[in-house]
Amino acid sequence: MHSRQSSVKRPDAMNLKQSIQTLWPYITKFKGRVLIAILALVGAKGATLLMPWALKEIIDAVDKSINPLLLVPTLLLVMYGALRFASVFLGEVRDAVFSRVTEHAMRDIGLKVFKHLHSLDLAFHLDRQTGGISRDIERGTSGLSFLMRFLMFNIVPTLFEIITVAIIFGTLFSIWFALITLLAVAIYIFFTVAVTQWRNRFIRESNAADNQSNTRAIDSLLNYETVKYFNNEEYEAKTYDTFLATWEQARLKNRLSLLALNSGQALIIACAITALMWLGASEVVTGELTIGELVMINAYMIQLFLPLNFLGFVYREIRRALTDLENMLGLLNTQPKVADAHEAKELVIKQGEISFDKVSFHYDSKRPILKSISFNVAAGSKVAIVGASGAGKSSLARLLYRFYELSSGTISIDKQAINTVTLASLRKAIAIVPQDTVLFNSTIRENIAYGRPSATEDEINKAINMAHLTDFINSLDKGDKTLVGERGLKVSGGEKQRIAIARAILKQSPILIFDEATSALDSHAEQAILKAMREVANDHTSIVIAHRLSTITDADSIIVLKAGEIIEQGKHQELLNQNGEYARMWELQQKQSKAQ
Repeated sequence: MHSRQSSVKRPDAMNLKQSIQTLWPYITKFKGRVLIAILALVGAKGATLLMPWALKEIIDAVDKSINPLLLVPTLLLVMYGALRFASVFLGEVRDAVFSRVTEHAMRDIGLKVFKHLHSLDLAFHLDRQTGGISRDIERGTSGLSFLMRFLMFNIVPTLFEIITVAIIFGTLFSIWFALITLLAVAIYIFFTVAVTQWRNRFIRESNAADNQSNTRAIDSLLNYETVKYFNNEEYEAKTYDTFLATWEQARLKNRLSLLALNSGQALIIACAITALMWLGASEVVTGELTIGELVMINAYMIQLFLPLNFLGFVYREIRRALTDLENMLGLLNTQPKVADAHEAKELVIKQGEISFDKVSFHYDSKRPILKSISFNVAAGSKVAIVGASGAGKSSLARLLYRFYELSSGTISIDKQAINTVTLASLRKAIAIVPQDTVLFNSTIRENIAYGRPSATEDEINKAINMAHLTDFINSLDKGDKTLVGERGLKVSGGEKQRIAIARAILKQSPILIFDEATSALDSHAEQAILKAMREVANDHTSIVIAHRLSTITDADSIIVLKAGEIIEQGKHQELLNQNGEYARMWELQQKQSKAQ
């Protein structure tokens, strides 16, 4: 199993100071637990630091030259065992107590980022890969866990231990013992960090080669039939082996660099312990030190360098974890381009009249989508918007829903400009049946209930009936408990659209938008959907964005868009009589339907 490629810090990432400021309230939320964890940490380290001293006392107690009357030092032995147990037990207590703080912080921050992502505008989500965002959250929360665990339980205690051992050596023995220890640790840390930095490129090369070989293998197996059609099994094997050879070379460099790191670390430890033991042995010979004290020095040095053995790994992982965490928290820095105005009021629907007044919109100033569009949708009426692909039909619906801000002009509902009311109240007032209905991978009933999760069972049943879904549901073995599959792949286009209509009915919004809801359906399914749409649209203000003109002949008004401008407007027959763009589109579609 190969470690992940090193994370790359994105431009919107937080820096370390901002990250600490963001995290601090979550960590200090459980002050009692943090205090207990710190006390357990100090206790565990205290027990660890006392063990070599207890070992020294035991050895001195059984040394004939010091104690001619040999007695087994029972109390010291019990004490040594108790200290060994205490160091492990208090360490476990510290882990158990502090894990609650870490896990709760992970939960709170993960939820905060998740909510924030839902508050961001559509443009952000179209520009970013959803998979990439989910990986940012996943890596960020695990990075937080790693940092909490290793900074709290590895780096800080080890530094505390180094300083304490140096003080013990300087106090009990000569200053040389303390200086050699501190110098050895400093050289060890410098060497480990420098070599780990150098090794990182070999790790990256190894990971990249591993990814390439895996990608090639999967690609070849997915295209199994193509390989067979062209008798290219041998070619595929050679290509795959080329990637594997690159991976093998990268892994060899990785292994050799690890050998250099581990050997260098071992040499520094060996030199330090040799120097201290030489110094200690000389003082034992002169009688300044006892054998027990010599053993104590050795035990302290081994104890010190054990946690430092993992320093290269910890250093690399802490750098990666910091980057992952800063990337995740950086998502919180992204501000939504579409947000509630200051002192935004709730939208109050009295009739449901919609007004577009000189509305212009563009994603890119060089390519306008809508150019000074003006029209009204009377309360309770049905207005259809037609035109070729790219004319700006769906953009009108997205602007009404405030997925984007207008470049200029005003959209009003009952004379309330939509940018002066809260987004929540605006979107509550509008139900959309989109062209491509995306369903959650759950049951039909749960997908319908998503329109208003607080709806009663009777209200859901009523929505199912109004959307003409009853016969379809009754034909299924599990009825409305049938799973629709990922993205609704287990139900047909027509059934999916009816589920979307049922969902829109359940939302109970006074304004309905049908965005090319029948464009991908066959004639039979289209008629069933049209019937449901007409029934649902009664007593609602509705906008129907249509591709097939046959579906909107009963509209109160039809708006013809071309290159972002209104070129015709009127009822079906009026537009046919004008013999313009609409009449041309109608004639073309009539010919196509006859040809079929």
